[in-house]
Order: sequence, then structure tokens, then C-alpha cells
Amino acid sequence: MRADLLVIGFGKGGKTLAATMGRLGHTVVMVEQSDQMYGGTCINIGCVPTKALIHRASRRPHDASPRSWYAESVASTASLTAGMRGNNFRMLDSLDSVTVVTGTAAFLDDRRVEVTAGPDRLEITAPTIVVNTGAENTVPDIPGLRGSRHLVTATELIASPDLPRHLAVIGGGYQGIEFAAMLRTYGTAVTVLEAGERILPREDADVAHAVEQILADDGIKVLTGVRVTRVEDGEGTAFVQYEAADRPGAIGVLDADLVLAAAGRAPRTARLRLDAAGVRTTSTGAIEVDEHLRTSRPHIFAVGDVNGGPQFTYISLDDSRIVADQLLGNGKRSTVDRIALPYTLFMTPPLARVGLTEDQARAEGRAVRIASKPVAAMAAMPRAGIVGETRGLMKFVIDAETDEVLGAALLSIDAQELINTVALAMRAGVTASTLRDAIYTHPSSTEAFNEVLATVAR
Repeated sequence: MRADLLVIGFGKGGKTLAATMGRLGHTVVMVEQSDQMYGGTCINIGCVPTKALIHRASRRPHDASPRSWYAESVASTASLTAGMRGNNFRMLDSLDSVTVVTGTAAFLDDRRVEVTAGPDRLEITAPTIVVNTGAENTVPDIPGLRGSRHLVTATELIASPDLPRHLAVIGGGYQGIEFAAMLRTYGTAVTVLEAGERILPREDADVAHAVEQILADDGIKVLTGVRVTRVEDGEGTAFVQYEAADRPGAIGVLDADLVLAAAGRAPRTARLRLDAAGVRTTSTGAIEVDEHLRTSRPHIFAVGDVNGGPQFTYISLDDSRIVADQLLGNGKRSTVDRIALPYTLFMTPPLARVGLTEDQARAEGRAVRIASKPVAAMAAMPRAGIVGETRGLMKFVIDAETDEVLGAALLSIDAQELINTVALAMRAGVTASTLRDAIYTHPSSTEAFNEVLATVAR
């Protein structure tokens, strides 16, 4: 086959670019390794299924047992993702100029790729190639872990209808905390083991502490400063051994029917034969790209998680815009244009953050003012009381000289929506005082900005 554009990987960036080029009449071949991954990580094994399960966790009828409700929730989520997967496939398959090929892609040289599916082999040639193969869960090299019958990754955990009795989570980062909070809501006993001094090490200590307090209130056991030393399978459970940093040699043991490896995700490049194309990778295994997402071969681009950037679907979407501008526009759009990128950890209540933390701002030598207040103490945020979720806090980091909002951490109801307003304000240069004095609807969560930003002296 020959095409104007070859896209390897059906993720957000790749599918958006393929659809854009296809609608303009360019011949496009989209290669996806599995028919269960049409649409990419987000809708199949990432954002959509996890958030659907989180949503359903709090919707359990009083007469439904936790185990039956969890199984029903997993089945409902699978139906949801199957529908979205089909819609994504049809989005491209309905375009006459786009061909979807299912199989494993590997480079032959910098313009030719072979796709294999069982005994079948197809060679595709294209002057422009986009790699969008995403990332995959990593499993730390802990004795006994990789061979344990009780080991699961996030992908496997959300696919099983069996609610674990006790879940051990190795890693207190965003993925680990999100799954810990979700499974606990369904009734699972959860223990989080984090090697660092605290969970969520990229957050300020006060924010991480507030998250840890919420987890503790919900019955989640968090062990920090502990190193998992071994995992051994027993009769129906795994025994997780760990050593505390402040008590060397003192071994603790917990038993769990599932052990979730939540130590991060790595770019998925192993089977691509990038060396055959002369495409360089970084020390972390990501495909090396410039600010226009061109690789060491200028006609080959890498978008989404595989290029080592922030692992968010909306970043992959913006990657597609940058590449489209290279192929169809004036070529000026780049990753340098990105300012104030928000993200959310979907626990209850969610934690959303954008910009600099207080620690980061001070490390840069900035003079800052801090506006911070617990949600429970806010009179101007009645929505929190209305929905019965008053836990958390809001924190803003403000430049003391310019009144510029440098960053914010919102641990509150509706934080996943509020953070977008803050991010937009930061991009537009809206000051903290303007956010403080703005008129917001009532009762809403946004009006909390009136109160929390007033805690900074005018």
C-alpha cells in the first residue's frame, strides 16, 4: 500500500490527524495493533473506564451488595467503551480516503513499515509517518512481583468483574491514589505503599497532607517511607513484604488478593524497530522530538505519550494540531506555545492543579503570596454543603509583585472544572485580584474564588 500519511496508533492525536487529513482528500492509512484499542488508551483502558467506575462507585443502590454492584459497574463500563470504540472506528472507516489496518507495525526503513497479523504481512509506504503508540504500565523489579499470580496493572484491574477483598497498591502517585480511592468506595480494603516521604511528591506538602487525610478518613491505609522488598504468593493471597526507611531490617508483611503496580507508564516503542528508520529515542525510551514534534527524521512525527511529554489525552490532541500546522498550515505552532497545563486526580473530592506549586515558585526565587483556605471554612461556597462534600482546600500561588497567578491546587468538589477557569485566566494574564472580584453564579463552586483569594492582603 501507498499513502500520503501513515499513522501508527489509534490514539487521540493520531486519529484526529488522520480524520483531518482524510476529510481533505489525502490518502491515509491508520494502523492499530488491536481491534480492542480503536480510539486509543483514553476511551478503552484509561480516562473513560476509570472515571465511569469512579462515578458509579457512589451510585450503588442500598439493596445492592458491593460485589454485585462492582461487577455490574464493570459490565456497564465495558458496554460504554465498546460503543465509543465502535464510534471511533466508524469516524475513520466512513472516510473513503482512510484505511484502517489492524496489526503490529514495525519500520523497514524511514519510509516503509510492515504490518503483521498472524501469517499476514502488509508493507506500507508513505512520505509522512506519525507514531502514536502511547505508553504502557510498568512493573517495578521487585523480587516475586512480576511472577505473582496476584499482580495486576491498571488495565487488568478495570477489566475484571471481581471486587478484590484487599488491594495493595505499590506507588503513591496519581494512578495509585486514584485507584485506591475508587476501589475503597466499592468496599475494598486498600493499603498504599509509597517509598517516598509522602504521597504525591510533586505536590506541596500541605496539599499532599490534605489528600492523605481524606484517604485516611475513607479508611485507606497509607504507608509512606516504605520499600517493598518481596512479594510471595500464598493460598489465594499474596504476601507483600516491606521495610520502613526509619527502621532498617524491620520487615512488615501484609496479605492482599491483588497487588496493583502503579509505578508509572513508559513509552510503547519496543516493537517499532525505530533503529531501522533512524529515529532516535531519549534516555527514558521516549521518541526524541523537537518543538514541532518532528523526530530525528523530519518527515516522521511522534505524538501523544510516546514522545515523552505530559501523558494526557488533551496534550495528544494538541500534538495533532501542531503536526497539522506543519503539514497544512504555516508551521508556527509548537509545544513552546503551551502555557498553564491543568491536570486532575479523580478521587473524591478531586484534586486539580495548574502551574507552579509554592515549592517550585520559591525554588525559582520568586516572591510569592499564598491564598489558601479549607473548603469547610468557606461561607461563599454553599455548593459544597449542598452536595455533602466539604472536604479539601483551595490554594493559589500568586506573584507578590505583579499579582499574576503562578499556580493553583484545588482539592474540592468540581475541581476538575474549576481548574480550567484558572488555567484560562493564567493564559490570558488575568490577575488574582480580578479573579477575586469577579461575579460568579450562585450557588456554584467558582464563587469560592471570591473568598479564598480574599485571604491575601490587598
